[in-house]
Amino acid sequence: MADRGLELYPEQEEAILELFSGQNVILNTPTGSGKSLVAAAFHFMALCADERSIYTCPIKALVNEKFLALCRDFGPENVGMMTGDASVNSDAPILCCTAEILANIALVGGERSKIPTVILDEFHYYADVDRGTAWQVPLLTMPNSRFLLMSATLGSTALFERELERLTGVAAVTVRSDRRPVPLSFEYSETPLAEKVASLIEEDRAPVYLVVFTQRNAAETAQNLMSLKMCSREERTRLAGEVDAAHFTSPYGKEMRRWLRSGIGVHHAGLLPKYRILVEKLAQQGLLKVICGTDTLGVGINVPIRTVLFTQLWKYDGHKAAILTVRDFRQVAGRAGRKGYDDQGYVVVQAPEHVIDNRRAEEKAAANPGKKKKWTRRRAPERSISWDIKTYDKLRTAETEGLNSRFAVSHGMLLHVLSRDDDGCRAMRSLINSCHETEVSKRRLTRRSWQLFRSLLERGIVEWIPPEPNGRKLRVNVDLQDDFSLHQTLSLFLIDTLEKLDRDSPEYALDVLTLCESIVEDPEPILRAQVNKLKTTEVETMKANGVEYEERMNRLDKIEHPKPLREFLYETFNLFAATHPWVGEENIRPKSIAREIYERFWSFADTIREYGLQRIEGLLLRHLSQTWKVLGQTVPESFKSEEVLEMEMTLKEMIRGIDSSLLEEWELLRDPGSDRPQAGGENRRSAESKNIDITRDIAGFRRLIRIGVFSFLQDVNSGDWESAASRLRSGEAAAPADSDRLSEEANALMLAFEPYFDARERFLLDAEGRSAKHSHWIEDGVPDRLEMAQVLMDPEALGDWEARFSVSPRESREKGRAVIRFESVDPIGQGR
Repeated sequence: MADRGLELYPEQEEAILELFSGQNVILNTPTGSGKSLVAAAFHFMALCADERSIYTCPIKALVNEKFLALCRDFGPENVGMMTGDASVNSDAPILCCTAEILANIALVGGERSKIPTVILDEFHYYADVDRGTAWQVPLLTMPNSRFLLMSATLGSTALFERELERLTGVAAVTVRSDRRPVPLSFEYSETPLAEKVASLIEEDRAPVYLVVFTQRNAAETAQNLMSLKMCSREERTRLAGEVDAAHFTSPYGKEMRRWLRSGIGVHHAGLLPKYRILVEKLAQQGLLKVICGTDTLGVGINVPIRTVLFTQLWKYDGHKAAILTVRDFRQVAGRAGRKGYDDQGYVVVQAPEHVIDNRRAEEKAAANPGKKKKWTRRRAPERSISWDIKTYDKLRTAETEGLNSRFAVSHGMLLHVLSRDDDGCRAMRSLINSCHETEVSKRRLTRRSWQLFRSLLERGIVEWIPPEPNGRKLRVNVDLQDDFSLHQTLSLFLIDTLEKLDRDSPEYALDVLTLCESIVEDPEPILRAQVNKLKTTEVETMKANGVEYEERMNRLDKIEHPKPLREFLYETFNLFAATHPWVGEENIRPKSIAREIYERFWSFADTIREYGLQRIEGLLLRHLSQTWKVLGQTVPESFKSEEVLEMEMTLKEMIRGIDSSLLEEWELLRDPGSDRPQAGGENRRSAESKNIDITRDIAGFRRLIRIGVFSFLQDVNSGDWESAASRLRSGEAAAPADSDRLSEEANALMLAFEPYFDARERFLLDAEGRSAKHSHWIEDGVPDRLEMAQVLMDPEALGDWEARFSVSPRESREKGRAVIRFESVDPIGQGR
């Protein structure tokens, strides 16, 4: 503390003393009041006692930030992270994770969970409709832990004090204060947005966080502000240096780079994580004047903001459009003014745009009464919700709403509880009986859990066993993979339907992928983009064929996004739902996003460009990740053919290659003397592959080689010779420093393939072109050498040319990736 020049506030001191005396603590103090320091003291106490501690956050972006911050405080060797998508140093004494990860640990371990210290940050997520269960489960199942619950907006805490004491047998103390280290001033503005932003910058009130509530509005607002001069020449020079050192490798990178060089950031969940992290870093360095984003920064991400400017006071929450709650307003407003950066924080709420325009028009008309020209009063946009200064005053002064329980049961919860070493059925009953719901709701939850249990039993996912001395009488099927999961509501439908697919069909692997996609949520913006693309193509065809306008419109109205296995899925789901009443309002959602990418062998960038998804790259990455997790964790191993396993690995490699920013940061912290990793470069691989022999599983290693070969051939087919040459160096497309040598290698590749393209024009990389029957493995007796001949399938299906590659297993083991070398391309039988 002294070394950092910090002095504890009374609330911090009180909370730390209560924790050190063994009490549970509920810390309800404003944003910026030092809650993280109290959490750090709790971690320190656990570390000194050689005990494990867990820090949970609501969103992965915040987990990433807290993980890196804890690495800096306690050393990277002492800190790990788990989010479901990524895992780094997960056995460390301090673990940073999402609430869902902790909930799963609690469900499986119960009172045997060996985590004495638990910190639940942003605890108001307890009341979240979709995720609140994860925040409640640890409070019901971990009696041997001590808890620190933290939030700036809790409302009444009497329930949590009572329940924590009941669970742990130790008192729970609420430390509450409204005092902010950096005071806030509030303003209701009727000045046009661009003028207001300009005046805030002139008044030295930047950085300004412009709060919008859609990702599209974030980008549009950033573009509209490009005409403002925000940065001095010196600031622009510093910005250019920082921005040019970053990697903008995705299609949206060009726009992000242009905005950032002008001192404007964009921040929302639709961005790739590496771009969000870059915006946060630049803001922390004081280089950004304005950040246009959604309320993602209201969830505790540590970005110094002097002014928060609300462009509106309502949002669509995924279910309905409504005025912000007091909690939502204060969570975001509280980001203004950060200790150590500011003496004063500012919160500005814009009046509705049409109100501002009408007021300006009235003033103009009043200033020129002699003019006869009338002006038209603007109306509020359709489907918007109006607000005024009274709405603003209410949000600023009203008490924060209380937190309501959102406990729910699911297949995943049952599976975790029933996998315990003791009586899982009794544990499940106890979990429901102790939850914070009403008695009526508990009876409903009991009925639903029984329905879910029967469906698991009928499908052999759990099975009865002779009673054991510890009370255990059920077990999860031992034939399922270790990471088997039923997190999606319709996971059981997936398992039920897999048996109905034809394993001898050449489409079997693709149909398995379609089943996986059909149970994850619809990424609506991507589906709309698919529909728009289909409509554009259809319009061109109909115009060429002379179809009349009205008929064209009728046909266009019937176009939907691609739905493979549509009739099969709807029919099987209706039969499934008829015998499984717990399905309720859930429905199957056929779509073809991951399937189309795999079937056409598109890269991530190809897909973004094909459908114009630049502004929602993060959404596509999230959908691919969700689908890959279902394929890997929910489809039983017995249903995975060689083609399915290769598909699973292909998706994994694609996802891993899109954004590696977090692992790069951890690697740099672990070894500060190392060079900063290149995007997709060796350091990321070493972090992931350390102590893993990728050649031990021969079939898996060959899949990895085939994926690398096809990625190389994809670049060759598209004429991207430098990317193809770069893959042979690093295993994936990256930008090497030696551009002259790269150009020479690219030119050599072009010359090598010239005879083929003269003879056959191109080759196919569709499902048939990538079929395993066209890959031939050659054992030539040379030590440490594996050779592969890949038949190149041309449009005429002659298949009379092949490309040859060699791989060094030893080098591949050392580097944690398949090290592939291109040897030749020749007519079959004429090569060496």
